[in-house]
Amino acid sequence: MKRTRTTAIGLLMGLSALAMVPTPAQAAEELTLRFGPFEQTVKVSEVETYAKTGELSPSLQLFSAFLTPSVRKGLTTKLELNPKVVDSFIGNLLKSPAGKQLMDNVQTASPGLTPELVQAGVSLAAAQFGKVDAIGLLKTIPTKTVTIDLSQAAAIGSKINLNYWKSQALGSVLEKSLMVEGQSNFNSAIDPSVPGPIAYQRQTLILADGGRKNREIPVDLYLSETASPNSPTVVISPGFEASRSFLGYLGNHFASHGINAIVVEHPTVLNLFRLSAFDIEKLLPAKELIDRPKDLQFALSELEKLPDFKTRLNFKQLVVVGHSMGGYDALALAGGELQLDELRQFCQQRNRLITRSPADWLQCAGKSLPDRSLNLRDDRVVGAIALNPVAGQIFGKSGLKQVKTPTLMLTSTEDGLTPTFDQQLQPFMQLPAPKYLLTAIGATHLSVSDRLTASTNDKTLIKERGGSDTEALRATVRGTTLAFVKQFTPERDRYQEFLSAGYVQSRSTDAMPLRFNTDLPSSVTRLLNMAGMF
Repeated sequence: MKRTRTTAIGLLMGLSALAMVPTPAQAAEELTLRFGPFEQTVKVSEVETYAKTGELSPSLQLFSAFLTPSVRKGLTTKLELNPKVVDSFIGNLLKSPAGKQLMDNVQTASPGLTPELVQAGVSLAAAQFGKVDAIGLLKTIPTKTVTIDLSQAAAIGSKINLNYWKSQALGSVLEKSLMVEGQSNFNSAIDPSVPGPIAYQRQTLILADGGRKNREIPVDLYLSETASPNSPTVVISPGFEASRSFLGYLGNHFASHGINAIVVEHPTVLNLFRLSAFDIEKLLPAKELIDRPKDLQFALSELEKLPDFKTRLNFKQLVVVGHSMGGYDALALAGGELQLDELRQFCQQRNRLITRSPADWLQCAGKSLPDRSLNLRDDRVVGAIALNPVAGQIFGKSGLKQVKTPTLMLTSTEDGLTPTFDQQLQPFMQLPAPKYLLTAIGATHLSVSDRLTASTNDKTLIKERGGSDTEALRATVRGTTLAFVKQFTPERDRYQEFLSAGYVQSRSTDAMPLRFNTDLPSSVTRLLNMAGMF
């Protein structure tokens, strides 16, 4: 992200956080702004004038390189606060790992600010203003001068993701509310999470689509030696810029249980040079929202032409499994209708600036598509499994009502890339039955993969949780996804019991509680509506 844009968001966060104090008895009159060796004291009224008009006072000229229109946008962006729930919401947030980490950063930018002051101040601001911008909040600070280190404020801005914080704040609520009582004694003669007894082989092919500039599609085929022609073929789609090894363990698992699987790797499209204007909506080319589902269809069409696979694979019944952007692919091919008019409206709202998650930015790439709505349904798809899907905006408020297949969705409450409430819970409510929601309390975006180790975790942009800490989640994913696919085979009755709260809750650990629901309880939907999350 461009430094000025990051600084804008960071400055907003710094000013907003600093204003969260318990009494408006007096207001801050001056700001001491620091950036490296530079320091300048300015009046709050000067900052307010700049925010309203763009006019820089002589005192603010030192920071003219950073005080761009995007900074003004940040300063005037209003946060909508619901006084009925804000106190408990902020309290839960500040107890969460993300909230504690944020407070550490805020206190570095402004020593002396405590979590207690934050909670009391936000509650006061909600009661007083309802909708508040940084300047309005700043006016409640009961001290004459406030010091802000802009470099530290910029670092805070890089961590802003309000939808992620919503998930963090209500993670404990979900743990309790999604628990299904009376499901603690689950026993079964079989364990669908362990490898099956059937031998299989893996084969790799590189397919080139001449109709799309020889777009290369690598595929790994997991071919079971005794796969029944009545069993569907599983098609696996990884996320944005992810390799086909990301969910390779599921290909192994399905094949060992007599299910053929195809893992498709989408071409690399990330081009940092394309971001010369620092427009992160161009991170994903708009046509990728169409090309990714087409990659899966093209791979299947090409394989069907080859004698070795024409009779070995079932091309008439497909279950699509996808993670992140691959989850979008699965939902789109299952019939989810792209609501592009709604997407454009969302992406053009300036007050969404600091509430967008990375998933939102990827979806906003589609605002330049020419259609008003678009349906990519493939009639061969009989089931969809969407793991941490990117689905919060692209399908609008009703597009997922058009899904024509049973659906299994995974959501992780500490997912900073595709946050729970925005990207999964709201979309899940749209889906028609039969549908299943697997909730992993404390899991992150990449926890579902067995590729994440302690060493690779240190290199991720957003803190991730993986390895042995999350094996219980992956075992549960192996079991539930196999049971889901088996519903389209003669073994459906044998595996039905594993699509249950009893089975999933039996796999929970103290470190990672797991929940399984076919609908959201009214207590959760009421809370979401009260918090204004829809």
